[in-house]
Amino acid sequence: MENNTLSQALGGSSNGTPTTGKVHNNVQAIVINGIIAALYIAVSALIQPFGFTQVQFRVSEMFNHLIVFNKKYIYGIILGVFLTNLLFSPMKAYDLIFGVGQSVLALLITIACARLIKNIWTRMIVNTLVFTFTMFLIALELHLAFDLPFMFTWLTTAVGEFVVMAVGMPVMYAINKRVHFEKMV
Repeated sequence: MENNTLSQALGGSSNGTPTTGKVHNNVQAIVINGIIAALYIAVSALIQPFGFTQVQFRVSEMFNHLIVFNKKYIYGIILGVFLTNLLFSPMKAYDLIFGVGQSVLALLITIACARLIKNIWTRMIVNTLVFTFTMFLIALELHLAFDLPFMFTWLTTAVGEFVVMAVGMPVMYAINKRVHFEKMV
């Protein structure tokens, strides 16, 4: 009986016949999310000085659009944000709280909105607006850390986020036409 339960948990059937579908899908999702996290980190490393200032152009933020194709990408995106802030941020503690928190909040809002929106372009527009608006958390972080003026910092970080996300929409859409993000995880 225990062997059957173990077999089923690992993707086998109750009669012991191997079925690799579930295990394969889980492993594939983990691998794809690991690749997304690694890409987020690599792209962030390339533009490091521009990703942690009052005017932020973190090009890797375009990966946030993956969430409109499949909500399972949240793990890779969040892991990428977490590790990028851990490795490169001059304000690690602040960025691990506010930066990761902003990403989690924006991604969850987008996931909730995506249930009501079927058009992929509309989802990306909503995602862009959500990420742009939630930059108030980054502005708060910079205000607390460096006593920067909150409203002006929100404006500058929001503009940077909006530009990256807006430019990222056609880029991610074009890549999706080739690799079909919705089916990868």
